[in-house]
Amino acid sequence: MGNIISISTIGQDSHRFGEPAEDCSIRLGGIDIPFDRNIVANSDGDVVFHAVTNAISGFTGVNILGGEADKICLEKGIKDSSVYLKKAMEYMTEGRIVHCSVTIECLRPKLMPHIPAMKESLGSILGIPASSVGITATTGEGLTGFGRGEGIQVFAILTFVKEI
Repeated sequence: MGNIISISTIGQDSHRFGEPAEDCSIRLGGIDIPFDRNIVANSDGDVVFHAVTNAISGFTGVNILGGEADKICLEKGIKDSSVYLKKAMEYMTEGRIVHCSVTIECLRPKLMPHIPAMKESLGSILGIPASSVGITATTGEGLTGFGRGEGIQVFAILTFVKEI
């Protein structure tokens, strides 16, 4: 049996909010959250799933967003970001995810009530328990456009273990 190493990668994504509208919601971490604006995106705009997808791409070396996801979204019309995340997972032929940490920056909506459901959703796709998923939210004290309510930004750090 070889040695086990730990590898961490980072992923980021951000999207702008559209104009105010009635009966809107945004999707974060696979959960629909009522909000007065939509996310401007080709897909469902799930910045949590996009950031995690990018972090997996950092491990596998296969860029899904901007590549395969564009084909899935634009050519096949599939807007569900969980499909892109699952596609990234298909390239994980070595190693496994043991922890996921996500930080969300936005002024609104308030996310605290939705964090447990997002952790369950994300853990389910990543194949780890919700207790191995950390999600925090911040306004960044309004120092960026995200903290001033113009959009939403997410950073994700994934920890993998791999035998060498």
